[in-house]
Parts: sequence; C-alpha cells; structure tokens
Amino acid sequence: MDFLKDNLMWAGLAAFSGGMLLWQTWQARGAGAGVSPMQATLMINREDAVVVDVREPAEYVGGHIPNSRHIPLSQLDKRLPELDKFKARSLIVSCASGNRSSSACAKLRRAGFEKVYNLSGGISSWDQAGLPITKK
Repeated sequence: MDFLKDNLMWAGLAAFSGGMLLWQTWQARGAGAGVSPMQATLMINREDAVVVDVREPAEYVGGHIPNSRHIPLSQLDKRLPELDKFKARSLIVSCASGNRSSSACAKLRRAGFEKVYNLSGGISSWDQAGLPITKK
C-alpha cells in the first residue's frame, strides 16, 4: 500500500494507458480488422477484394484507389443494397486517415458483411506506400 501512495502518479498512468489499450481493442472488434496497404494489395490481387471509399466526393475526385467503389459515409445506410452482391467477398474500406472507414466497417458488420477490413491509415498510408492512385 505504501508503494502505491509513493508512486500514485505512475500507478494512475499505468491504469490510464491500460484502459486506452482495452478501449482500442474493443473499438476495433466492431469496426473490422485493420489491414496495411500491402496486405490490402494482396487481398485485392489474390481474393478479388472490393475497395469501398467512404470519403466525400471532393476528396474522392482528388485521387482514389483504382477500381474502388465510392459510397460516402453519409450515404452508406441508403446505398447498402449496392454492396449486397459482394457479401461473400472481402471488403476493404478506406477514407482519408482510417477514422471514417472504421465507422463504415462497423455499419457493414451490423448489416451482415463478415469479411470487412479497415485500411489502416487510409488513402494517406496507401499513397505513402507508393501504391497507385487514380483520378479517373
């Protein structure tokens, strides 16, 4: 007990960081597993995975992953039927940095999609990895 009193700040910091790790783990479960740009590339090439870009239209036209399907997060609920034909395939969801795509992954899981993956770092990490981006 004396140890905790003498090291209250360190004990509090350890409890806080442990709580943050648990929160991230819990949040990731509902959102879908994260995949790196290289893992996503392998999934696209080997499993014919579908990329769904949930950024806003202005962001999408500025550059996106080739052959990605554009469904802004704000329209995802009403446009879910467009993705029904891909329920058996892996879906890789991307946005600018990975935050919006995390929300989209959670929505897709609730809608019955089982193979949902969040592109870690979003289109930014894709670009930094030197992978192709198109404006077509």
